[in-house]
Amino acid sequence: MLPVFVEETATSGITTAYTGDWQYMVGGGAAGLELVTRLGHRYASGGAAEVTLIERARTHLWKPLLHAVAAGSLDRDRHELHYLRQAHNHHFTYRFGPMTGIDREAREVLVGATFDDEGRQVTPPSRVPYDTLVMCIGSVTNDFGTPGAAEHAVPLENVAQASRFHRRLVNACLRANSQPEAVRPGQLHVAIIGAGATGTELAAELHRTLRAVVAYGLDRIDPAQDVRIRLIEAAPRILPALPERISAATLALLEELGVEVLAGRRVAEVRADGVVLADGELVPGELVVWAAGVKGPAVLRNIGGLETTPNDQLVVLPTLQTTRDPDIFALGDCAACPRADGKGNLPPRAQAAHQQATHLYRQIDRKLRGLEVEPFVYRDFGSLVSLGKYSTVGSLMGFLVGRSMFIEGYFARMMYRSLYKMHQTALHGHAPVLWRTLVGMIADRGQPQVKLH
Repeated sequence: MLPVFVEETATSGITTAYTGDWQYMVGGGAAGLELVTRLGHRYASGGAAEVTLIERARTHLWKPLLHAVAAGSLDRDRHELHYLRQAHNHHFTYRFGPMTGIDREAREVLVGATFDDEGRQVTPPSRVPYDTLVMCIGSVTNDFGTPGAAEHAVPLENVAQASRFHRRLVNACLRANSQPEAVRPGQLHVAIIGAGATGTELAAELHRTLRAVVAYGLDRIDPAQDVRIRLIEAAPRILPALPERISAATLALLEELGVEVLAGRRVAEVRADGVVLADGELVPGELVVWAAGVKGPAVLRNIGGLETTPNDQLVVLPTLQTTRDPDIFALGDCAACPRADGKGNLPPRAQAAHQQATHLYRQIDRKLRGLEVEPFVYRDFGSLVSLGKYSTVGSLMGFLVGRSMFIEGYFARMMYRSLYKMHQTALHGHAPVLWRTLVGMIADRGQPQVKLH
């Protein structure tokens, strides 16, 4: 057998001229799950290959929705996808467990053991052979070694962390409402470190959901006086990676909501009672979210002798092949992929990972037929920032019209929602997504505005 492996996170009709069985393994991020689903249909359904998903989680949730889970405005149970069911429906095999290393000499991927909440082993460690390996294991929060960040700040890397923050949020409101004394200064204050897309969107969602929680009978809390949300950013403006016009429009909306924005302020320490800035000022906050900066997972550090950046990203060529092994690819946030214009690397954006996965799907067939792998070319379709039910702003399809086109309001909101529908369609097809959308619209009418547990 000639196995092919892809680890963690694509669609055209492709004809193949190769023979023999091979194995393809993919991790379950957003782009990776789309990739393994399409590979399963293309190759595994006809018996031409064994397609395997290796993933440490049991369920998948589109990462841009994590801020909504943290705020409580989205019920994770209605949007999570179970890998085992997806594998059954789309002809690939699901292997549960984390990647712990690579044996390049033996051409094997090392998969660690898994354990339940009681500490009992669920799956043993294993070794999985590969022929071609594609790494797409995403990124983790980079706290830059800030004192107290790991202990007192909640990152938003996965569903478990988002749900943890939401539980802390609801519990903080219940605690403040039931205590004999009045709400203390700073008790219901939220500090969000990092004013990128995640931090900015979370700030807007929290403004609404905190007031919704209070409205369900917490009569001893005055949202206008007791609840305060602060957005802290080291750069001179919020959304520093996006065009200035989007940043300015978003800032105006946040200030209108009452969100306090502290731009150009660097965090020196995170404490249990708040955040200490570089100038010594204490920003009080019972709840602290760290949404500033990303890096590659620690498992990539010196993995298999591959070249990595100081941020633990795999260095890749324009073809998405790693510099020291042409049979190992990397894409998404874990890859340091150079821009076509030579001006640095691609940003850690969902659309970049999706485009890379689509490109790689086409290139895998070329590689298997002995053809040269083509370089990846990134096309920027614009940027959108959702502020929940308040508004959505962004720029759209700049490469098509020759310049960036600023959009906001209802149209921008529909474009933002369509991104998620496109992801769902890639996983399930058009008809199931249409049906789920209609059912969801009916179900939403009887649901509370915010999840309360």
